[in-house]
Amino acid sequence: MIRKRMGRVTVLLLGMLGLLLAVRPSYADQAPPAPTPDPAGTATGSGQDLVGVVPGTIRTEDFERAKAHEPFAVQLADLVNQNRLAINFIWTLITGYLVMFMQAGFALVETGFTRAKNAAHTMAMNFIIYVLGMAGYFATGFALQFGGIGLVGIPNLGGLKVLDGEFTVRIGGLDWGLFGTKGFFMRDTYDVAVAVMFLFQMVFMDTAATIPTGAMAERFKWTAFCLYGLFMGAFLYPIYGNWAWGGGWLSQLSRLGLGAGYIDFAGSGVVHAIGGWTALAGAMVLGPRLGKYNRDGTPNPIPGHNLVMALLGVFILAFGWFGFNPGSTLGASGNGNLRISLVAVATMLASASGALSAMLYTWAMTGKPDPAMAANGMLAGLVAITAPSGYVSPMNAFLIGAIAGVLVCLSVAFFERVVRVDDPVGAISVHGTCGAFGQLAVGLFADGTANYGGLTVRGLFYGDAGQLAAQGIGVVVAFLWAFGISWVFFKILDALVGLRVSPEVELQGLDFPELGVFAYPDGRLVPIPGAARLPVIPPAPTEATAG
Repeated sequence: MIRKRMGRVTVLLLGMLGLLLAVRPSYADQAPPAPTPDPAGTATGSGQDLVGVVPGTIRTEDFERAKAHEPFAVQLADLVNQNRLAINFIWTLITGYLVMFMQAGFALVETGFTRAKNAAHTMAMNFIIYVLGMAGYFATGFALQFGGIGLVGIPNLGGLKVLDGEFTVRIGGLDWGLFGTKGFFMRDTYDVAVAVMFLFQMVFMDTAATIPTGAMAERFKWTAFCLYGLFMGAFLYPIYGNWAWGGGWLSQLSRLGLGAGYIDFAGSGVVHAIGGWTALAGAMVLGPRLGKYNRDGTPNPIPGHNLVMALLGVFILAFGWFGFNPGSTLGASGNGNLRISLVAVATMLASASGALSAMLYTWAMTGKPDPAMAANGMLAGLVAITAPSGYVSPMNAFLIGAIAGVLVCLSVAFFERVVRVDDPVGAISVHGTCGAFGQLAVGLFADGTANYGGLTVRGLFYGDAGQLAAQGIGVVVAFLWAFGISWVFFKILDALVGLRVSPEVELQGLDFPELGVFAYPDGRLVPIPGAARLPVIPPAPTEATAG
C-alpha cells in the first residue's frame, strides 16, 4: 500500500514538473539586453544609484540636472556610491563569515546531545554537509533561488542586474515567479556583487541543510546522507527560497492585498522551518532509535554524552546569529539600514528570554531547571525572532523569545510522546515549530517603524490583518513543500540505497562501521564483528556498553 501511494505521489510530482516546463516563461517575449557582469568591480555603482537610497532625498531629476550643470558633483556622487557599496559589501561579507562559523556551533550541539559511540559520525555529518550543500548550491541551487533577483533589484548590493532570469507563469493577468534560470555554476554571473550575494546566501542554505542531521542522528547511513546533502543544496531549499526571497510568488502576495507580501527578514521560514520540516520527514521515514520506545509506546530517555559540548555549541550559535539577523539587511549604509542596531538587540533579547522561559517551565514542571532545555529554549528564541527581527521593538522581541522558549518544551513533548518521532536533539521543535511561530510573529508584531528603501510592514496588532494572512500562507506552503518533497525523496532514497544502518551497526555505534574511526579511541567501545584485524584496546568491564 505504501509503495502504491509513493508511486502515485511520484507520478503526480513528475506530471506537475512537466506542466511547469511546458509553460512558456512570460518574460521571454520581451527580454531586455543582458547586463554585463563586472568581475573587476570597477563599474559597479554609479552616482545615479543613489536615487531613493534614503527616501525623500535625491530624486532622478536632481541627478539629471546635476549632469548638465555640475559634472564634478556627478563624479563625486559616483565615488560616494562606490563607498556606500563598499560599506555594504564589507558588512554583508563579515556577517556571512559569522553565519559560516555557526556550523561549528551546530556540530557541537548535535554531537553533545548524542551518544559517544556516534560522536565521530555526528560531527562528520556536520562537517561534510557544508561541503555537500555548497556543491549542490553552486551547481544549481543559487541559480534556482536568485537567478531572477536582479529583476526586483537589491540596491544595497548595486542592484544585481546581471541576475535577470526568472521562470514565471501568468495567472489572473499577473506574472508569478517560480524559480530562477540564471547563474548555474555562476558561469554567466562572474560579478563582484553576485559573489557577495552567493557567499552570504550559501551559508544560510548550509544552516538549513544541517538541521536534519540532528534529528536523523545515530541511525542515518552515510551514503544516504551524502545524497541528501546534495539534494538539499541543489533543489529543496532553493525553490522555497526563491518564492520568498528571490522575487518569487510568495513575496508578491501584496498584489492581492495581503500586506507587504510574505515577509521573512532573516529566515525563520526559508531557513529554519524548511530545515525543521525536512528533519520531521527524515526522522519519520528512518524510524526511532533502537530502545527509544517501549512496547506500550512510552519513550525512554537517551541522554547525550557531553552537555558541556552542547552548551558551548549553543553559545557559538548565539554569537553567529548576530551575523544571521543583522546581516540580512545586506548592507549597513542607506535604505534604512541603520536599523541593524535594533535588529541585533532584538536578536539578543529573544535568545535570553527563550532560555529563561524554557528554564522556568522545566523547573516548574519537573522540580529541576533542565539546562538542556534551557539551551534549546535559547535556540528557539533565536529561531523565532529571525523572521520578525527587522520589524519589531525590543519589548516585542523579548516577548517573542519568551513564547518560543515555552513552545519548544511543549513541542518536544508532543513529537516524542504523541507523534512518537525520535529526534535526538530537538531539531524539529526548535527549527520547525518555532520557525513557523517566527513566520507568524511578523504578521502579529511588526510595528511599521522599519523603512527599508520604502518597505514598511505592519502586523495584526498594528492594524494590518492582511500581513498575518500572507504569513499564514507562507507557513502552510513551507510545511507542504519541505515535508512533502523531502518525505518522497527519503522514501525513494530508502528504496534505492537504504536510509538506515543495520541494527547491529546501530547497537555498536556508527563511528567505526560507517567511517572506520572512533571519536574516543580509549577502549570504552566494543569493536564491530570482523574488525579484529585492527588494534583495539580492550574495553573496561564496567564500561563495555557505555556511550
